[in-house]
Amino acid sequence: MKLKVLINGAGRIGKAVLKQLLNIEDFEIVSINDINPYIENIVYSINYDSTYGKFDDKFKIIDNNFIQNSKAKIKILNHNSLIDIDLKDIDIIIDASGKKEDIKLLEKLPVKTIFLTHPNRNAHINLVLGVNENKINPNIHKIISTSSCNATSLLPALKIIDDSKEILCGDIVTIHPLLNHQRVLDGNYVGSATRDVDLNFEFGRSSTQNIIPSHTTTIKACSYVLPKFNSELISSNSLRVPTDTVGAINVTLFTKQASNKDEIIDIFINFEKNQKFPIVLNNFEPLVSSDFKKEKYTTIIDHRYLEVKNNMIKLLLWYDNEWGYASKVVETLRYYKSICSQI
Repeated sequence: MKLKVLINGAGRIGKAVLKQLLNIEDFEIVSINDINPYIENIVYSINYDSTYGKFDDKFKIIDNNFIQNSKAKIKILNHNSLIDIDLKDIDIIIDASGKKEDIKLLEKLPVKTIFLTHPNRNAHINLVLGVNENKINPNIHKIISTSSCNATSLLPALKIIDDSKEILCGDIVTIHPLLNHQRVLDGNYVGSATRDVDLNFEFGRSSTQNIIPSHTTTIKACSYVLPKFNSELISSNSLRVPTDTVGAINVTLFTKQASNKDEIIDIFINFEKNQKFPIVLNNFEPLVSSDFKKEKYTTIIDHRYLEVKNNMIKLLLWYDNEWGYASKVVETLRYYKSICSQI
């Protein structure tokens, strides 16, 4: 039986999830809720995308509040809060709004499960495939966070190294594409409640003209999934760069056991061969960020820049922070449904 889905938020991640979920027969997208009051603009932004190109199976507006293409007929809603929505025909909510709703409120909603596409310490579980999916229990985990794009890329690599070599400490630098809350040209400071940004002068500078240093919540998000990987073990910062999508993470780790380069390559190659989900991809080609656009693998090890010096390991990871992350949200939904069918 198909699970009926409401997508809350038709932003960058919401639309990427929508387009991928349309191809999964086990799910039916019933509704999309967004604070944008203009249905014409929502349809336009689904059909035309400057980053990923035109959507071939275009949606059209029908019957006032519905949109339709060859695969789905979807009702468009315009509510500020999930509590205002009639959810009687909904099994699953994918909350891609970024809004930090009260968990107690979400727990009361009459649906099976709510997936949050952002880290949340108070979620019943923060989940990253390839790391802790074996912990999920549909009987007790109603509010499931699918973490962040950065943590989704980084954590599998950390766990793989830690399982073999035991990480003692480390440092990461995320190189992240620009985001909608930044300025195109210099302006006033940026605040973003959905991203825990109260007052950031640097984000008020032109995102198209600068590399902008920033703090990152990547390690905090990792700690919600595996408590060992916290800011006491791994330091972090971030650079925002003027590209549209595909991020990178420069990782430096110090381990208890010494290693050599061939050994680390073999560890990642063996993991790729035996993994349950499309997570780890080993790259040896001379590629650049745009070559990983729309790539479903999200922990892409660039072995051209792997360095191993006794107890030090340096990694360069690639990941598509929009489409790739959304693919993990969809994979998580599929995994969740498979577990439910076994209960």
